[in-house]
Amino acid sequence: MELIIFQDGLYYLFPVTLEMVAGETWKDCFDLCEIIRNKISTYQENINSWLIGKNTFFFGCICK
Repeated sequence: MELIIFQDGLYYLFPVTLEMVAGETWKDCFDLCEIIRNKISTYQENINSWLIGKNTFFFGCICK
């Protein structure tokens, strides 16, 4: 699985590491994506986006 991150006008793919999912249980890729999104990002209601940092957005996941 890889995370899709949007930063400075470009999309980046970051692999999910074992440290990100340590101690978590999930039933499918969509559950895992939601768990990681909630761990690493914060929802900003005024712009309707998940932010990881300043000008860095969580866009989604690619399941393989």
